[in-house]
Amino acid sequence: MTVRRAYADLPHGQVHYAECGDAGAPVVLLLHQTPRSWAEYRGVLPLLAARYRALAMDTAGFGNSDALPGPASIEAWAGAAAALLEALGVAQAHVVGHHTGGVIAIELAACHAQLVRSLVLSSTPYTDEAFRRARAERPPIDAVEVAEDGSHLAALWRKRQAFYPAGRSDLLHAFVADAMKVQGDVEAGHRAVASYRMEERIGAIRQPTLVIRAPDDPFASPHAADWLQRLPHARWVDIAGGMVPLPDQSPDAFARAVMEFLDTLP
Repeated sequence: MTVRRAYADLPHGQVHYAECGDAGAPVVLLLHQTPRSWAEYRGVLPLLAARYRALAMDTAGFGNSDALPGPASIEAWAGAAAALLEALGVAQAHVVGHHTGGVIAIELAACHAQLVRSLVLSSTPYTDEAFRRARAERPPIDAVEVAEDGSHLAALWRKRQAFYPAGRSDLLHAFVADAMKVQGDVEAGHRAVASYRMEERIGAIRQPTLVIRAPDDPFASPHAADWLQRLPHARWVDIAGGMVPLPDQSPDAFARAVMEFLDTLP
């Protein structure tokens, strides 16, 4: 199944996206983690395309998408995602988000509810006051000081290595390549997540929801219980062995979990 790539002209600039599947099929919009790009879903897109029109966008300022004016924020990124759907003539989509992408998906579903048919929250943190306090006490996640000899690239690699599967240097290579393309501060996406007041949005979520947990992701795995408490209608599925790069680590299992959930919806 061919993955096609294109740009949409939005009020702030161009947004890059990839798509796969029949143009008349129901739409699934895929939102990536920081500091990745649509390529996080490279292996997932053709699998979803068997029954859906799968769209994976580069969040504004990531990959090949133009950055938004002003500071990075979840609200602004969700607005750009809504604008992309409208520009493509998509009246409603199933929205899948991983890590940062899941936080954007929550904002999209809360503030642009008419566009969101259902939610899949993969390794998504619940960003309340306790989360914000804890995050403020932790060191930067991906920030490294640029070195003349390029050793900062190895430092960035090592920062993530423990949270990626052994023997999958391809996944770390993809991560570093995307991190190098971020426009502006690579840490801005993490700060946007850390400052998002999700507790003020969660009450607006009415869409059918699936929570995907990667059990070996130490950052996000504990938040699955938060979601089941705050969204009692949500379902939960574990993907065994899942780590931080879940969608491109296990695209078959990820796509299967998404489609099995979507198949249950009326």
